[in-house]
Amino acid sequence: MKEYSREEISRLILDKIASEKEALNANFDKSKNNIGYFIIDDLLPIEIAAKCFENFPKKADMRHLKSLREDKFVSAQMDKHATILEDVLYAFQDKTIVKVIGEICEIKSLSADESLYAGGISLMTKGNFLHPHLDNSHDSERNQWRILNLLYYVTPNWETENGGNLEIWPNGPKKDPTEIQSKFNRLVVMETHGQSWHSVNMVNVEKSRCCISNYYFSDKPVRDEDQFHVTTFRGRPSNSILDLILKADSEARMLIRKIFKKGVRKNPHIYEKDKK
Repeated sequence: MKEYSREEISRLILDKIASEKEALNANFDKSKNNIGYFIIDDLLPIEIAAKCFENFPKKADMRHLKSLREDKFVSAQMDKHATILEDVLYAFQDKTIVKVIGEICEIKSLSADESLYAGGISLMTKGNFLHPHLDNSHDSERNQWRILNLLYYVTPNWETENGGNLEIWPNGPKKDPTEIQSKFNRLVVMETHGQSWHSVNMVNVEKSRCCISNYYFSDKPVRDEDQFHVTTFRGRPSNSILDLILKADSEARMLIRKIFKKGVRKNPHIYEKDKK
């Protein structure tokens, strides 16, 4: 296949977004009173998306996050992986792309996160899941608000019945979610604020659901009433006992952050570019 530079990939993304900008803005506008989001299918030429999947690292080369809250594999240390993954990931950080996505979502002063704080790549396979949660409200230094979550899916032939699909909970974690298929070559952009509950349902098949993710930040929150919070997990409506456990866990971690503003340890999920 043709070799694409990072700049060429950015241009392809920008052209696709620009060609659908009016419709994307209308879709976002319909959902913004709860959790604003929009979806772009067939984002990049198929050969680029397929190459991302073909070069995705194995589970053994990623960090395994496993607890009552979640079970998935992640990495932000992009220089350990194939160049195509880093190029596609950072293509989304092109200033023109950040600007046009901000215009679609009617959000000003957006900036991308070069350090990939909680961004990067993730892999989920059979039995993996991510319970309903709110993303941490800020960056690692608590200087900026986390505003948008960009999720780009690269697993070919991913079907809804496979599980591993994004769920958003517009009426909170005690109501029913909206399921968004982790479809090949699909980009989902969603707001992150104090009510943007989302999750990933359990993967049911022996396949890897692979995702490239970015966060955008801003000096101001999406909603005026938003306050600082740690990543906050809840159980599904069908599991009240787990819900109580995860609620208590989140409250305890929030109490710690009131005492230690930046936490008791450095979050390891950051791209250290000089690390070998």
